[in-house]
Amino acid sequence: MKQLLSIWLWLLASICYGEKITGAGDPWPPFLSPDLPGQGVALEIVTEAFKREGYELDMNFVPWARAIDGVKKGSYDVLVGTWWTEERTKFLHYSDSYLENQIKFIKRKGDDFEFNGLASLDGKKVGIIRGYGYGDEFLSATNFSRPETSDLIKNLKKLVAKRIDITLEDEIVARALIADKEPKLIEQIEFTNNALSINKLHVTSGLKNKKHKAIIDAFNKGLKAIKEDGTFDKILQKHKLK
Repeated sequence: MKQLLSIWLWLLASICYGEKITGAGDPWPPFLSPDLPGQGVALEIVTEAFKREGYELDMNFVPWARAIDGVKKGSYDVLVGTWWTEERTKFLHYSDSYLENQIKFIKRKGDDFEFNGLASLDGKKVGIIRGYGYGDEFLSATNFSRPETSDLIKNLKKLVAKRIDITLEDEIVARALIADKEPKLIEQIEFTNNALSINKLHVTSGLKNKKHKAIIDAFNKGLKAIKEDGTFDKILQKHKLK
């Protein structure tokens, strides 16, 4: 009788709370941030999609390099927001895409630079964030340098100090970060009209994680469900992205 009661209590807990999985990512408003409603639009979408399939997501905000390394090794179950690169498919299982980012170059105010293909970057110092996926062609190009830092604000400070020529980020993300961290910087920078790329956002799980296929399959099913019942659009509207 006690054994049956224990099993019943375990099943009840599973139904009420769902299976816990751990997520990782760096603060990246308005997509990911512990200070925003739902902790950002991306995290709210991902959390709701997993919830539909019985998973409870426990999010960890850590530097990006630590997040991707942790998922690669299996310390975390998923990266909440990942851009696709060929290199990453060697160690990550990708979900269906659920949002997209338009990656633009950021320059000093008054600079007449405009991005017109990788050749337009000849000889430039382009500040990037360590571990970010900017696309294989950009990362393998040899006609410009790519000094690294751990976050965008550091790159922007290097930019205005003329230690780098340009940097790059999704424009929505960049404006949100600047407004939150260093609002005076917005007066000193400009965005290019042309984007390096439009990157689709995915959930990923490390191939070393024994549950990676089940986790990603669950997210894809949950994503489809919240799109069909209107929840996805409601989340976008809540965050003023639709």
